[in-house]
Amino acid sequence: MNDMRVAVVTGAGSGVGREIAQALLGAGYRVALAGRRPEPLQETAQGSAAARVVPTDVSDPESVAALFEGVRDAWSRVDLLVNNAGTFGTAGSVGELSYPDWQDVVQANLTGSFLCAHQAFRIMRDQDPQGGRIINNGSISAHSPRPRSVAYTATKHAITGLTKSISLDGRPYGIACGQIDIGNAATEMTSGIATGAVQADGSVRPEPTFDARHVADAVLYMAGLPLNTNVQFLTITATAMPFIGRG
Repeated sequence: MNDMRVAVVTGAGSGVGREIAQALLGAGYRVALAGRRPEPLQETAQGSAAARVVPTDVSDPESVAALFEGVRDAWSRVDLLVNNAGTFGTAGSVGELSYPDWQDVVQANLTGSFLCAHQAFRIMRDQDPQGGRIINNGSISAHSPRPRSVAYTATKHAITGLTKSISLDGRPYGIACGQIDIGNAATEMTSGIATGAVQADGSVRPEPTFDARHVADAVLYMAGLPLNTNVQFLTITATAMPFIGRG
């Protein structure tokens, strides 16, 4: 793979984001690692000369603009954005969740994805050769909610709309956009699922998980396609996860 291909991965300091970023580095990409804290990003980079650590608040327009300006100045282009940063936030039903807790999740999951896509799209549209690819992390919650997850679920449903709109808007410029919906990848964020997750009937039962490296493999497949070919939606889950038939 051409070692001049440039990727930006948000939420790259841990979990699925770290796995994706390291897989891209292993495949010959130059990768900008974006996240709130520099130390975990340095751990993801593992001293690679092809990694660029960029502490970023994806909910802040100026911070996101600085991320992409720095990548463009250093490497001249952006070929791939993986919109991975996000948070589950405070659990609560629509009657329980406070407005500040709602806003925190919307800003991180939805506004952050828009801001990063906005900057990446503009660079991909204007660069030579033109084009690129955006992959959004949707989640199984883009299809079916867990109990007391109104903010997370609403933002992940909205990501699907964002993905479709970017796909349509990107057609004239060779910009492809797809979405990966992940169910129960084993990460720190999902560690409680393996010991007990609340089900639709109110019971608490452990759920199977799978190695997050398989998510990175799926993203590499999506990213490796020519820009005239797109995986619009890819769902990857633990085989026995209670998703099909959930509830």
